[in-house]
Amino acid sequence: MTTLATPLPESQLPDVYTSVESEVRSYCRGWPTVMASSQGSWMTDTSGRRYLDFFAGAGALNYGHNNPALKKPLLDYLSSDMIVHSLDMATEAKTNFLETFERLILRPRGLDYKVQFPGPTGANAVEAALKLARKVTGREAIINFTNAFHGMTLGALSVTGNSMKRAGAGVPLVHATPMPYDNYFGGATEDFHWFERVLDDSGGGLNHPAAVIVETVQGEGGLNVARFEWLKELAELCHRRDILLIVDDVQMGCGRTGSFFSFEQAGIVPDIVTLSKSISGYGLPMALTLFRRDLDVWGPGEHNGTFRGHNPAFVTATAALQTYWQTAAFSDHVREKGAMIRERLDAIASTYDGVEARGRGMAQGLKFTDAPLASVVCSGAFERGLLMETSGPSDEVVKLLPPLTTSEDDLDKGLSILAEAVAAAMP
Repeated sequence: MTTLATPLPESQLPDVYTSVESEVRSYCRGWPTVMASSQGSWMTDTSGRRYLDFFAGAGALNYGHNNPALKKPLLDYLSSDMIVHSLDMATEAKTNFLETFERLILRPRGLDYKVQFPGPTGANAVEAALKLARKVTGREAIINFTNAFHGMTLGALSVTGNSMKRAGAGVPLVHATPMPYDNYFGGATEDFHWFERVLDDSGGGLNHPAAVIVETVQGEGGLNVARFEWLKELAELCHRRDILLIVDDVQMGCGRTGSFFSFEQAGIVPDIVTLSKSISGYGLPMALTLFRRDLDVWGPGEHNGTFRGHNPAFVTATAALQTYWQTAAFSDHVREKGAMIRERLDAIASTYDGVEARGRGMAQGLKFTDAPLASVVCSGAFERGLLMETSGPSDEVVKLLPPLTTSEDDLDKGLSILAEAVAAAMP
């Protein structure tokens, strides 16, 4: 394996990072520089060096950094002494968001969902979804999938597959049963055979589940893509067995795969959906739990949170919807860029043994059979001015999540850097 020049060690960062911040920090270790400003698809550090961002806040910046179409209404709102914090009080910003979300997102897709503001993070949205499913059904068990990632709180960790993240819980993670995700057995075994068999078998030991929670594309799990046919079969199985279907769209929603919701192209309608990351459009904390109208069995205040009413996020979320989701043009552009990315990744993968392109839309990457190569590639890309991260159970996948607004020229530039980093890393 070719060894790349070692990037600046973390010791080159200000001392406060090692003396004050917890050892749990991660991104500043892989990207040891102090970022100062950002615009669109670019970030600039304090030395003036620019980095092309194919990370986008782990998918929280689908519309890029400091997008002017979102920044102006935000600054106007803040400068007018409008409401910032409101719990779940009625505010003008919240009213505008709910009306816009219903008009541009829910109604055109025939989705009669109620909207819950569970708190500021994706984990909050997942916790609310699991809690609601158990309350509605009166059952405890949840079915999750191998290599899933749903958040770092205890309930979300219980349905997460990554052993390192689960180990951090410190307590047993119970009431969840993992099932094989699509193609987990490489096509050698029918994926639903085990699931259906244990549901029917009185000796199978599986309690009737309250819900199944699934990602249509497993981002943190290694860009594993579920076939539309598999998702349809899963939805039909849940319907037949009176099991609620939860789609976690925290990272893959808000246009990341082309359509606003990642499940649209599969032609399914989940009972419950979780959204966060790019729903605010600006990187501001915001999350939604959506569910069928008949599932709204909450009593007032039965599930709440201090920061579920972050009005600046409502403002930027409304602006993002009005700017990008009035027509199908934005979705079309995302699909076109996704096809361009895939063509380039396929070309890179075809050059080397043990490299595979994978993903959907603008969530794509390269899987390396020799898992450590993925981290070497990401380090090499950072040295060349490109930000990417790894994913997968062994960090074997180089994961690309560029802002959906990234220009084709910048995509070309970033993919060329990636090709150089792969060439330098390969034996």
